[in-house]
Amino acid sequence: MDKFDWQIIQALQKNGRLTNQEVGDLIGLSASQCSRRRQLLEQKGIILGYTARIQQQALGLEVTAMIHINLRTHEAKSQQAFQELIEAEDNIQDAFSISGDADFILKVVAENLEQLSQFVTERLLSYNFIGHIKSYIVLKKIKEQNHFLIKPKGHGYHHTT
Repeated sequence: MDKFDWQIIQALQKNGRLTNQEVGDLIGLSASQCSRRRQLLEQKGIILGYTARIQQQALGLEVTAMIHINLRTHEAKSQQAFQELIEAEDNIQDAFSISGDADFILKVVAENLEQLSQFVTERLLSYNFIGHIKSYIVLKKIKEQNHFLIKPKGHGYHHTT
């Protein structure tokens, strides 16, 4: 990857709706050069896709919680069952396998506290492979970043603003 590839990624992280012409104009390439590079970044799996950011409260999802999960056992069967659970549950927005006091952290959204409580007690606790759950209600979103620190080789870290 060269500086143009990094610049394409940075531009698309800010606005995934940019055309190849618009990206090219921003970074000093023709639309066809930008298109070719963009396709290669997609084929290599560097650019995974394009999505729309949604304001969750506009959809009636007023509560966000971070839920720490510990499995009863760490055998392959439990791991697979948990993977199937998180894939099937639309309330689970993100799931991370972590080190430390918990095995996993889930980001869960719900319409209200009652719906969140039902999700935890009727869905999560109904699975016998889940040993312990600890929930944290998000009071206020301080920062949400949709793009990443980019480090071109030999250039140090910089933020894509």
